[in-house]
Order: sequence, then C-alpha cells, then structure tokens
Amino acid sequence: MRYLPKSPAEREEMLASLGLQSSEDLFSSIPGNIPRCGHLAIPSGLSEFEIRAYFERRARDAAQGYACFLGAGAYSHFRPVVVDSIATRGEFLTAYTPYQAEISQGVLTGIFEFQTMVAQLTGMEVANASMYDGSTAVPEAGMMAARITRRTRLLVASSVHPEYRQVLDTYFRHQGLQAETVPFQGDTGQVDMEALDSRLSGDVAAVLVQSPNFFGVVEQVKDLADLAHGSGALLVVIFSEAASLGLLKPPACADIVAGELQSFAHPPSFGGPYVGVLATKKRNIRQMPGRLVGQTVDSNGRRAYCLTLATREQHIRRARATSNICTNQALVALMATVYMALLGKSGLRELAEQNLAKAHFLSAKIRESGAEPVFTGPFFNEFAVRPMARSADEVNRAALGNGIIGGLDLGRFYPDLAGALLVCATETATRDQMERYAACFGGDHSE
Repeated sequence: MRYLPKSPAEREEMLASLGLQSSEDLFSSIPGNIPRCGHLAIPSGLSEFEIRAYFERRARDAAQGYACFLGAGAYSHFRPVVVDSIATRGEFLTAYTPYQAEISQGVLTGIFEFQTMVAQLTGMEVANASMYDGSTAVPEAGMMAARITRRTRLLVASSVHPEYRQVLDTYFRHQGLQAETVPFQGDTGQVDMEALDSRLSGDVAAVLVQSPNFFGVVEQVKDLADLAHGSGALLVVIFSEAASLGLLKPPACADIVAGELQSFAHPPSFGGPYVGVLATKKRNIRQMPGRLVGQTVDSNGRRAYCLTLATREQHIRRARATSNICTNQALVALMATVYMALLGKSGLRELAEQNLAKAHFLSAKIRESGAEPVFTGPFFNEFAVRPMARSADEVNRAALGNGIIGGLDLGRFYPDLAGALLVCATETATRDQMERYAACFGGDHSE
C-alpha cells in the first residue's frame, strides 16, 4: 500500500478545522522535556550509519542495563531466542491478513494452535484469532455481552486497568451502552461485593472485573460469578498479566475472558504491538467478534483449516456485524504461540511460581525498609506499597540513580492513592536488584 502524504494546503485545512494555528499547537500537550520531531539534537549531514549509531547510543543511555520493577499492564519477561528465530521466517514475517484464507494453510494452522492454547489457558471452550490488544479486547467483550443479553448497563470494577476503562468508555460512547464503576474495598483491594450487589438489576448485561487486578490483587472470581449470574448478568474476567494463568485457577466460571498476552514473548515496546485475547463458552460463539479458524477436511478427506463464523463488516451487512476488526495480529499471536509451546504446562507453572516467589520476597524486603502494604488481598507478582521514610518520587529518583526503574505512583490514576507505588517483580529480577531497590525505600539511602 502506497504512502500518500498530505499536502501543505490539506494540513492547513486540518489545523483550521481543529482551531489550531500550527503543528506545534497540535502537539502542545506533550511535556516540554520530551523530544519532539524537529527538536532532536542531531547534527546535520550525518549518514544513515551515523544516525543509527546515534539512536543506539540514546537507547543504551535511556533504558538498557536497568533493572525494571515497573508493571502496570506492561511486564518485563524473558524472551527465548527461538521465538524470533521462528517468527522472522519469511513465510511468517511477511504474511498479511489472508483474504483468500484457505490457501494459507500454514498461517491458519498457527492461528488454530493459538486459539487452542488460549482456550486451555483461560478455561474457556473457544477463543478467536486474537484482538489488537488487551485494551480493545475489553470493550469488545462488553459489547459482546450486551448483544448476548440484550441489555445496556455494564458494571465495571474500578480496579480494572484505568487505561482499559478509558478505551471502553470511548467504545461505549456511541454504542448506546452505559458503563458504571464499582468501587474496590480499601483494605483488601478487591471488588466491593456489597456495592456490586446493590447495583445489580435486570438491565445489567455484564460485570467486568480484572484478576489479578490493576493493584496486583487476586479477585474472588467464583463469588463474583455467582453474584452476577444471580441477576442474569454475565461475568467478564480480564487479565493483563498472562503469567498469572500459569498458577491461578483458570476463570472457567466466567462467561467471557478478555486480556493481554504481552507477557508471552513480547517486550514492553513502548506500548505495542501486543496480543489481545478473547475467549468464551461455545454457546456464545456467534456473538464473538473478529476472526475464528476452524478445523475441517478437504475434498480428499485430509485435515484442513478454514475461517468460520466470520461476522465482521467485510463479510456481512454492516448492521449485522459483531465487530469491524479487520486483522488478526497473526505475527504477534504466533510469537505467543511459540512461547506457550516452548514452555508447556510445567514451564508456565514454573514461570508463575518464580514470579510469585520473587514478588513476595521483594514485598518483604520493602516492608523491612519501613514501607507499608496498601492492600491485604492476595497478590501475584505485583503489589501496592506506601513509602514511609521518603516520598514515592524520592524513592524512584534514588532507584533511577542506582540503575533501577521503580514503580508507578498510583496517584496518576487514583488520587486517593497518591504517594503509593505499584511495584512488580518478574522472573527477570535478581536478588541483588531486589535488595538494592528495597534499600531505596529507607530514609538513610543515599541517591
């Protein structure tokens, strides 16, 4: 597909329609300390080789060699080299959405394996060929629940990833759907069951919860399912840390599972591309958006794969389409598939156990430095903690000075939790790194 840039006149017209005078006005919301196009200190006249070397140096200075204890929906996990060895093969790397899909049996085979593994991982009966990412899978799951129940209200736990909820609000704005937030308990960090029960009624399509939630706390999924089903609503379970499914019981009591497989062989990558997941019970399959690969036989009786129950707007009338998802993220889904096949069930469990053990070790070390846990609910590899000897900003600046990327100040999304840090420890964390980071919480630690 050719790239056709806008002419200067078209750019002026676009700016005028926005009430702006220049492109600088368009990007004025970007903080001044972040370099923007045209503001990088690159000397003129450099060759391509020299420019590449410049950015490699900047990358090393910015991030490489730093220990990372930042999670909040994007997690630092080890990526086996075999993943790229397979994904960068020409037949995979150059593949686009197959419009005559049945002739692309290799691609469909990989997608079918992905769907099978996701269904096993989530405890669901069927999964589709991946969504764009976790943030878009969540509203798709909500709209799917509304179609199934023919109801318009959805109750969303406030402990669902805040950015997921922002995307959900954007989707719902023109869908005639209403999303209401349900609070979490201040002590455990789990969904407030009494508040949820008081808001359930006959017009609620679904309850959307995340487990582990944004604070890293594991929710009581079975109790939430019983409560939602008691009023005829569906339960949508969301996850952003896929590694947790190697240890936690799959949310089989849910009706729909939506989430993110970034943890499986995908680096944080400044936010993408990631691997969205949507899985459900077989009875709901006709309301599932996106692509679905099924197994069949060809004219000679041999096993073959094909697209089935295609309900996107390119295939049927727009008014009847369940979504307008036009691609299947095949390459990033393949990476996750290779990763899951490489580790297997026992490997995924060992991965999860390492995450659990290291996070709890780090939590204990941080508490020894005088900090206090924010919530008492059980957690997997992420937890909220409030520094006592110094501020959250001071802790993070001290950590950065020691080659460590610290946690997220929860005040960014939850004003009532300002000053508390959301900290994550994965299998990549070493004992030395964890002890050095914990020491940054102490008041006598020198920056």
